[in-house]
Amino acid sequence: MDALVSTDWLAAHLGDAGLRIVDVRWYLDPVRRGRAAYNAGHIPGAIFLDVEEDLSGPGGQRGGALGRHPWPPAKHVSRVMGAAGIGAGVRVVAYDDAAGSVAARVWYLLRAHGHDSVSVLDGGFPKWQAERRPVTTDEPAVTGCSFAAALRPGYILNKDEMRALPKGSLVLDARVPERYRGDVEPIDPRAGHIPGARNAPYTANLTTGWLPVFRSPAELTAHYTALGAGSADPVAYCGSGVNACHDLLALHLAGFGGRLYAGSWSEWSSDPALPVATGDD
Repeated sequence: MDALVSTDWLAAHLGDAGLRIVDVRWYLDPVRRGRAAYNAGHIPGAIFLDVEEDLSGPGGQRGGALGRHPWPPAKHVSRVMGAAGIGAGVRVVAYDDAAGSVAARVWYLLRAHGHDSVSVLDGGFPKWQAERRPVTTDEPAVTGCSFAAALRPGYILNKDEMRALPKGSLVLDARVPERYRGDVEPIDPRAGHIPGARNAPYTANLTTGWLPVFRSPAELTAHYTALGAGSADPVAYCGSGVNACHDLLALHLAGFGGRLYAGSWSEWSSDPALPVATGDD
């Protein structure tokens, strides 16, 4: 099962039985809404899932102690995915308009709960549109099914497990360098990063240019080897546990494993008892 699919592949398989396309466009800017973008036009056959309501646990929008996008409990995942018609034998392709930085949450969430048949559309909606492929405002009818979510061991770390990591563990921060260093912090309570973490911004997983796609597996292997991957599975985090999944997808493409610190910086920085580092480690 390929973790990435191309726009050519998806165009050739539109309408296939057993294929579920998921639009997960989401914006940090509160004025912009993923649902509104979906309603204005989406890939034919795609359904919409909301990052905050569907792909996160309760309480995050109110600045809860578990971070801005808490990892959802298995019961929540079962309900959402079942209602979306995602069950055994269904292949899922997720897309966004942010180079996969949101869609990767679907990829990791489903794999973490036992559903490996999931991919991210490389280049996402911008590439699809640039190639003048079909777009619709029609919302497909969905028949619900059963999804038995069970969190696999080793996919998610909580705050206590992060604190207990052995000294020298490879921890990757997927945020932009200025937030990692603590130069700015527009969202979370404190600026900086988890002490010992290395900066691995998710944008480094992508080609340069106006329409970025994932770099080749060989390039990603070299990139993450230079960061220290290989001897042990890295732990990735970001602001709220969404963009870090992009690093985890890139690590997978590079042939490495990885784990997610689900609460990420929004949880860590909310606890005044936890240490914070600034500058470049």
